[in-house]
Amino acid sequence: MRSLILKSVFLVFFLTMSAQFALAQSAVTVGGELMYPAMDIVDNAVNSEDHTTLVAAVKAAGLVETLKGEGPFTVFAPTNDAFENLPEGTVASLLKPANKAKLTSVLTYHVLAGSHDFDDLAKAIRKGKGKASMKTVQGEALSFTKNGEYNIQVKDESGHVANITTSDVYQSNGVIHVVDQVLLP
Repeated sequence: MRSLILKSVFLVFFLTMSAQFALAQSAVTVGGELMYPAMDIVDNAVNSEDHTTLVAAVKAAGLVETLKGEGPFTVFAPTNDAFENLPEGTVASLLKPANKAKLTSVLTYHVLAGSHDFDDLAKAIRKGKGKASMKTVQGEALSFTKNGEYNIQVKDESGHVANITTSDVYQSNGVIHVVDQVLLP
């Protein structure tokens, strides 16, 4: 009887550790924290030290519930450094309640409907003979090109280019690609 109890405890422990290991293997580290595929875009983003400005902007724009929604969404998530590279005063101005519509426009310009991982983007670029264009949730398009085998660049309609620095951060409601620049409609 005692042997059966010990075997059962060991089995439960082994299964628990195996499940945790499998979960950790599918999670990607962003901003010093693991991003778990079972969590939604917002719940993961709030844990990234590299995305505090983006999270503050999403809250100020009232987009939290949208990005916690079913989706799926593809989010090109600018880092804090990307926001700091904007002209001085831009972020502070966008976060003012009077500029909520403009902030919402900038943020939704970083979102595509559907889940588009690296392979999907690369396939669209190949199909477009080196360039793909996709309409954002905001309504305007982003264009995509490859810069090397493992780098996709995202270009806004103003000509600003962002590199995807971390791709395929899978979420329960889509995928995040970390970018090094803020894209502007």
